[in-house]
Amino acid sequence: MSTEPIVFEHTFDVPVAKVWKAITDAAEMKNWYFNLPEFKAEKGYQFQFTGGEEGGKQFLHLCEVTEVIPEKKLTYSWRYDGYPGNSFVTFELFDQGQQTLLRLSHAGLETFPDQREFAVESFIGGWTYIIHTSLKEYLDKK
Repeated sequence: MSTEPIVFEHTFDVPVAKVWKAITDAAEMKNWYFNLPEFKAEKGYQFQFTGGEEGGKQFLHLCEVTEVIPEKKLTYSWRYDGYPGNSFVTFELFDQGQQTLLRLSHAGLETFPDQREFAVESFIGGWTYIIHTSLKEYLDKK
C-alpha cells in the first residue's frame, strides 16, 4: 500500500539563511528539534537520535542525508533500529525576502510496522508540534 507523504507548510518571519541554519546546525537544532551530538548537511552523512512519546517507548532513529541544496532543500532517510521500513524527510525552503516558506514532507510512512507509534496520526502530531510550535518559537526569538 502506498500513501501520499504528509506535508506541512509554515511561513517564518526571518530570512532563508536563518531557517537553513536552524535546520542544519546541531547547536541550533537541539533548541527546537532533537539533541543531535553532531549533524552535517552533507550527502551521505549518517546520524542517529533517540525519540518517542514523552514518558513512552523510545526508539533509536537511524538517518542518512540523501540530498542537500544549500538554503533550498535538505532530505534524509528516517528509519528505526530493529524495525522494517524506511521513510524520507524533506525540508524545502522558499525565499520570500525577509520571510521564508518552509515545506516539510515525510514520505514512506506506510513502510513502517502497523503499530500505534508508527501511525500516520502520530507523525502528523509530532511534525505539527515541531514545525508550527517548536521551530516557530525558536525562530521568533532570533
